[in-house]
Order: sequence, then C-alpha cells, then structure tokens
Amino acid sequence: MKKKVFITQKLPGNIEALLTKHGFITYTFNKERSITKKELIKGAKDADALICLLSDKIDKEVIDNLNKCKIIANYAVGYNNIDVQYAKSKNIIVTNTPDVLTDATADVAVALILACARRFNEANKMMRQKKFKGWKPDLLLGYDIKDKTVGIIGAGRIGTEVASRMKAFKTNIIYYSRSRNIEIENVIGAKKVSLDYLLKNSDIISIHVPLTEKTYHLLNREKLRFLKENAIIVNTSRGEVIEEKFLIELLKKKKVFSAGFDVYENEPNINPELLKLDNVFLLPHIGSATVETRTKMAELVAKNVIAVLNGKNPLTPV
Repeated sequence: MKKKVFITQKLPGNIEALLTKHGFITYTFNKERSITKKELIKGAKDADALICLLSDKIDKEVIDNLNKCKIIANYAVGYNNIDVQYAKSKNIIVTNTPDVLTDATADVAVALILACARRFNEANKMMRQKKFKGWKPDLLLGYDIKDKTVGIIGAGRIGTEVASRMKAFKTNIIYYSRSRNIEIENVIGAKKVSLDYLLKNSDIISIHVPLTEKTYHLLNREKLRFLKENAIIVNTSRGEVIEEKFLIELLKKKKVFSAGFDVYENEPNINPELLKLDNVFLLPHIGSATVETRTKMAELVAKNVIAVLNGKNPLTPV
C-alpha cells in the first residue's frame, strides 16, 4: 500500500509531483484559507507524513490523532507551533527548513531598518495623499546609518547575515546571544554584550531569536525602557518576543524613533493601534517571501518526508 502525505496548504513549486515520483500519495488542502483543527485531524488521521505551516497548531490533540504518522515536516525555520517533545514521545520525527530562508529574511530586516531610518512610511503616505509641495530643508528628516551602533539580538544564521549586511553601511556591531559567535566577532568585528547593555547603547536593534519559554516577552516593558529616544527597533523573528503593547506606548510618546514589524504578537491579528502610527513600517510576515526561497523550502520539506518514509535519516531534524 502506498504511503500517504497530507499537506495543509498548497506550497510553491510542485512538491506533489516530487512526492508522487517517489511512490507516495499526496492529499493537499486546497481552499483559500487556513485549515481548521477539525479539518487537519480528519485529513491527516491516516497519513504517514504531515506537511504543515507555522500557522498550523500541532498540539497534543492533533498528534494523538496521527495514527500512522512518522514525520511532521514544518514549512518554516521556526517550530513553536508544534509540541515537539510530545511528538517525539510518539516516535514522530519533526523537521524544519533552516538555512534556505536566511538570506531572504536578512534582506527584509535590512529593508525595514532603512525604511525606519529614512521614514519611508511617512514619505510614501505623503506622496499617495498628494501632499508633497516641494523640497524643504527639514522635510521628513531621518537618521544616517553610517557610524551608528547596531545591536543584533540572536546571533544565529539570520542574525549573522544581518550583521554582515549592516557592517557594509560602516556601522558598529554588538550582539546578544546565548552562546558566543566566533564568526560574527572575527569576520565582522562584533562584540558580545549583555542584553541590557545592547538595549541601552544601540541606535538600531534587529531581533533574530526563536520563540521559546525563555524568549517570550524577552523585550518586556522593563527592558524596553532602556531604549534610546532615537532608537530604531526591527523584528523579523516572532512577534511574541516583544511586549507589543508597551512598545506601542513608547512609539506613541515618541520615546522610540521608529519600529519595523514583519511579525506580530497576535498574528495574524494586528493591534489596531499600530495602524494609526506613522513611525512604524508594517509588513505581512514576508521575511522569506521570494520565489526562490519559498520553492527551496518546499523542496526541503519534501526531501525530509521522502527520507523518513524510506527509512533514512531526515535532512533537518529539530
């Protein structure tokens, strides 16, 4: 009997053809909306493999209904949507898609930094509303990037690439991370510091930590009070890392210069107060959204499934 692969949403590329070529049957949830838990359980109940998205919550209830599943392949580098330990207790392998989205996400982080520093949100709004009346010496003054101190929170793959890109702007790099990153120190000249030091001394802050119990509200109201009034803070990791409500208060009071968001604390719901602020730049979680990257992510997901269902080790186990 052919093995079954259930996919919770149509992915870029054509991984169905790749999986079929290797002798598997694929079932894809093809509706133009996210799958419900009830639909997921029904579709994956007898699947040998489950391919899911970051927005799909794979909790104990779902896992208990995976009667034949050997692998949960997450179409994301993060995996906070999956109860990994419980899956492992059921002898289900969990995989993710690291590395392939590093450059695309780093590019978006830098784009957000530039947009915040040069007030692109306000400038774009001015042009669309036809309020531009001509050049003025003090029109929408932002900040130079050169010679500023950039603080990288989380010096993993993406954080390292952001640091490398920002070094090209002739900035000074400091970083906070659980472990020391020799590459970022030797190649870029970055200095490892405490989180408090980074928040107090950085002109630009870029966040690149996974969401865990320890990083939930890592930047809470006590920590956010350390930010400079001219600071720029950008988040392309997970929204829950920041105590969003308090950051919004600081932005409203001009206690922080600007912020760039690609992720949100209650995603996909956006705090309506953010929509009222001119000193924020908002993106709809598109950090990895390039044709090349999303296609490679899909291919890696498929390769993990193929390996595990053929009795081999996965390429990128969690």
